[in-house]
Amino acid sequence: MHDLSHMPGLRARKSLLPAGGGPFKLERLTLGVFLNDQPGHRLALGTDRADERPLTANQGWILPSGATGICEFDTPLDVMMIEVEPSVLREVGMDRPDTIAPQVGDFDPVTLQLSMAAQDFNQGGTLYRETMHRALAAQLTRTLAVRPEASQIEDVRLRRVIDYVHDNLAEDLTLGMMADLAAMSGFHFSRSFKAATGQSPLQYVIAARIDMAKVLLKTTSLAVAEIAYRVGYNDVSRFGQHFKRAAGTTPARYRD
Repeated sequence: MHDLSHMPGLRARKSLLPAGGGPFKLERLTLGVFLNDQPGHRLALGTDRADERPLTANQGWILPSGATGICEFDTPLDVMMIEVEPSVLREVGMDRPDTIAPQVGDFDPVTLQLSMAAQDFNQGGTLYRETMHRALAAQLTRTLAVRPEASQIEDVRLRRVIDYVHDNLAEDLTLGMMADLAAMSGFHFSRSFKAATGQSPLQYVIAARIDMAKVLLKTTSLAVAEIAYRVGYNDVSRFGQHFKRAAGTTPARYRD
């Protein structure tokens, strides 16, 4: 194991791990970027049963703090591991890094670029280092879905809908579409969803959109209209109404 960066807020190291792997428990939000192909990669989260999840170079996983499970691989694994401290995540709007939904597979291009450059963060001055590790933390906050309810829902059909909602906030998320995804009638889906989450499907979608809008307002310089569009609102005034009802203030004042 070779430490490449160690600074307040971020720890990065490049490792060559022998074939095998085993159980893990993560203290911090952690990224694992695979640097070589692992067709026999297996992963278990919160259980002792590992399923096959083949991964190629530049793929990997992002797991929440507190995550437990098993990671196994049949050939030596060349990997970049990055841990992000809760304090720097809080600075950019992620108060609960233990509630993000695990991501396995492809990284978005910006996250991948910042992760692969993490080994060089310690080569500049203090300002550069702090700017870069906050940039990575902000990118994670923008792109990772926070889903505190999903892990508590036993019905896999409802979890599938929740995952889809958070992955597709900009889309037209109708009750009929969500019911079809859950393979339920609209009536049964609405009742089951509210019983599981405490919210109607529509209320849940609005809350998820507003939560993501808050993150974008605090961590980007995007115009309010662009943020509205990115979280599923074609009508900026309607977005403003929903935002003020949820946050108690306008998007512009919330950003300030």
